[in-house]
Amino acid sequence: MAQVRIAVAEAAQPAPWWQPFATRLVGLPVYWLTYLGSVVLFACTAVWRARKRPLRLGVYLQQMEFVGVGSLGIILLTGAFTGAVFAIQTSVAFDIFKAKALIGGSVALALVLELAPTIGALMVAGRVGSAMTTELGTMRVTEQIDALETMAVDPLHYLIAPRLLSCTLMMPLLTIAFNAVGLVGAYVVCTALLGVDRAAFFSRIYEWVNPSDVYCSVVKGTAFGAIIGAIASYKGFNASGGSRGVGLATTSTVVTASVTVLIVDYLITSVWMILFPTGG
Repeated sequence: MAQVRIAVAEAAQPAPWWQPFATRLVGLPVYWLTYLGSVVLFACTAVWRARKRPLRLGVYLQQMEFVGVGSLGIILLTGAFTGAVFAIQTSVAFDIFKAKALIGGSVALALVLELAPTIGALMVAGRVGSAMTTELGTMRVTEQIDALETMAVDPLHYLIAPRLLSCTLMMPLLTIAFNAVGLVGAYVVCTALLGVDRAAFFSRIYEWVNPSDVYCSVVKGTAFGAIIGAIASYKGFNASGGSRGVGLATTSTVVTASVTVLIVDYLITSVWMILFPTGG
């Protein structure tokens, strides 16, 4: 009996003040690793099932039109003003050293390596990611996905694979469009407002921007597109709780996809700098 009373007394004592923090510190990485594994497994399963017949090319073209053509307007608008603003900002620094001719190369490198893939992905995450999550989440809470399964239609093959592959294929093209329009915006500002010589503007771009930089931009765009498509599809497909749950899933998609894009951007940049230390 005495041992039982001691055990009960010890169990009744409050936990140390540091225990909740330690539990969260250990549990948070485990949660994120589990979540990451779930999303990757979900996306890989959808891509694997995409090889099954029927291929439903019309569904793929519809999703490509929604992701690519539908996002082209906001990408072009954002790219033009990003290039123009960055040209103005860099001119302030270069004007101190009387080196405005370097603006073209600086803007081109910033656009190709960072601004175009990252800002473009954030724009697409806000537009395409939220729309995909809302559409799939609504289908889930209204039991339309369950109805597809009842009719022997694989929802991963019919709903997820077209969205995931469309984001992966269209995002690098949108990144290239962002680069092109950003350079046009910078060119207009430099030549019309800052008095930069046209030949100097393009010569610096030719000297500074290497093919590996363009490849890096395309690789980032492809990776970011896959991330947006995977997270948006996963969140929408597993939404629950009615209209409120769909809204929470949509918000979570935009936040999670944006943060993941920034983290992966750092990882790709670090690896790329190791592979191409001189930008060759």
